[in-house]
Amino acid sequence: MPSPVQPSSRSTKETVKNALSQWGRKVGEATRKAEDLSRNTWQHLRTAPSIAEAAVGRIAQGTKVLAEGGHDKIFRQAFSAPPDEQLRKSYACYVSTAAGPVMGVMYLSTARVAFCSDSPLSYEASGGDRTEWSHYKVAIPLHRLRAASPSANKLKPAEKFIQLVSVDSHEFWFMGFVNYDSAVAHLQEALSGFRNLQA
Repeated sequence: MPSPVQPSSRSTKETVKNALSQWGRKVGEATRKAEDLSRNTWQHLRTAPSIAEAAVGRIAQGTKVLAEGGHDKIFRQAFSAPPDEQLRKSYACYVSTAAGPVMGVMYLSTARVAFCSDSPLSYEASGGDRTEWSHYKVAIPLHRLRAASPSANKLKPAEKFIQLVSVDSHEFWFMGFVNYDSAVAHLQEALSGFRNLQA
């Protein structure tokens, strides 16, 4: 009766070495992602006038998302999206305004890029005789979007931005993304995909 073939100690060592090497790469990638998320979250909180206010705002937004049934339902309600328009992604961020950064959520759908503030902002109405409140909203149809460009502050590289430019040269600056790299990739992919459909 033939004896079973025993693996050589060299092949066993190679197998273990390869498995450990592969595991090490996966741990390294997970560590990098965790570090990016931590850095982006800290930058997101620092973008607000008050870190405590930003943290409470994020908790309130999370509670709203849960209570109202998810980002898709909030998007549809805020922007009266038709049934055939599908929400692809949503990102916690800020939009730059003349009054300073406004905290909210950027929505990327099959038809547009939109932003809605987390809470209503006050403004003077009817010649300044009364104050009214409204959510700050921006909506740019994808066919009206010329560019989605990532950039960073040269002196403070952790401060990252995305500039959206419409075909009529209106610029919108977004910052303080919790998931910056994902937002850049998905915006550029949506813009490129939409252009390919148009060609």
